Amino acid sequence: MNLNTSNEQLLSLIHASVSPYHAVKEAIARLEEAGFEEWPLDSSQKLEPGKGYYTDIYGTTLAAFRMPKNPVKKFRIAAAHTDHPCFRIKPNPDQKTAIYHKLNLEQYGGAILNTWMDRPLAIAGRVCIKSEDPFRPAVMFYSSDRPVAVIPNLAIHMNREVNKGVALKVQTDMEALLTFLNGEKKDGLLDRIASELGVLREDILDYDLYVVNGEQGRTIGYENEMIQAPRLDNLTSCQSCLHGLLANGSLEDEVSMIVLFDNEECGSRSKQGADSTVLLNLMEKMMLCSGQDSRTAFLNAVMSSFIVSLDVAHASHPNHPEKADPTNPIRLDGGVILKLNSNQRYATDSTAVSVVEAICQKHQIPYQKFVNHGDIAGGGTLGSILSSTIPAKTVDVGVPLLGMHSSCELMAASSQLAMNHFAEAFFAE
Repeated sequence: MNLNTSNEQLLSLIHASVSPYHAVKEAIARLEEAGFEEWPLDSSQKLEPGKGYYTDIYGTTLAAFRMPKNPVKKFRIAAAHTDHPCFRIKPNPDQKTAIYHKLNLEQYGGAILNTWMDRPLAIAGRVCIKSEDPFRPAVMFYSSDRPVAVIPNLAIHMNREVNKGVALKVQTDMEALLTFLNGEKKDGLLDRIASELGVLREDILDYDLYVVNGEQGRTIGYENEMIQAPRLDNLTSCQSCLHGLLANGSLEDEVSMIVLFDNEECGSRSKQGADSTVLLNLMEKMMLCSGQDSRTAFLNAVMSSFIVSLDVAHASHPNHPEKADPTNPIRLDGGVILKLNSNQRYATDSTAVSVVEAICQKHQIPYQKFVNHGDIAGGGTLGSILSSTIPAKTVDVGVPLLGMHSSCELMAASSQLAMNHFAEAFFAE
């Protein structure tokens, strides 16, 4: 893979993945094109040696794997997440004044609120439609496919202190303008969506719809050395997971597996999140459906496994170098980042970290080690959460970003290429 191909594949995934549901849909399309077959969550179908399968987990999380050539002795897993900070559209979303039609929103995840002002915003997610069976509503994907809303800033003339820092309130300041009214009756949001989907408004039962950044990702810089795009956190990692799995064949006695989880940005505590038993259950069922029914063999396989959690890391900020650790500054173009934290906000185990270092050194992949500034508490990710339910060696890695959790983030194109090379090598060794 060269730099241009790496850029094109990432930007294509970002464009298609306007919501976690669309991210799963796009990933499935790529897997099926490569010959992977669906293995449903409730399947008891026998898994054949050497074949590739995927499991759609409630439409919002995805597992994909290649069975080994021989009986399973362990799992080699790369994990990432499909969600990003944005705004969920509340029930009864329409707020109409004498002249404006606004949408009532709820914050999802830890967004930098002021970066969402004056941006072209799209709407995306899924809609549940009434069916003959109450327990099986029809589910339809929705994307406005173009910007349809905006959260306008208050002019500096009406807010003279704005450049000194003004606190924003989600319920007051972050309502999105959908259109304007002139006294005539206009359709509500769900009326518009029902019309686009070709269903009756009264048949819409519920929805998971989000206001998302509608801008296109792009390369920037005189040498196109940077990528600026929404949702880099964490579609960069989803792209690398897919590339690594698809670039390799089956291992001898290890399952090669990727898991793209939802709900990382709000704590992972959901049936489809990393802080659930869904992956552990899936791993056990995979062994059972490959003809291995020994509980001891399964437990041995779990504890012999290896997990890399792929999520973004903080690059040293050009205007605020004092926010970085003084002896471990992180270059934006520094390649793969190994994320370390003694309090286990990241999965930190020197033996697991050494495995990643050895892979990078063997394949000449650039890498750096990240630790937080001693006076600044960092965020967490999937690694420690997963290792608390799956007791396997685990390490957190990622690509460096600037503006993490902004509605539009920045990275070095070369670091994405390095992460793709790492994921490829991880499933090849």
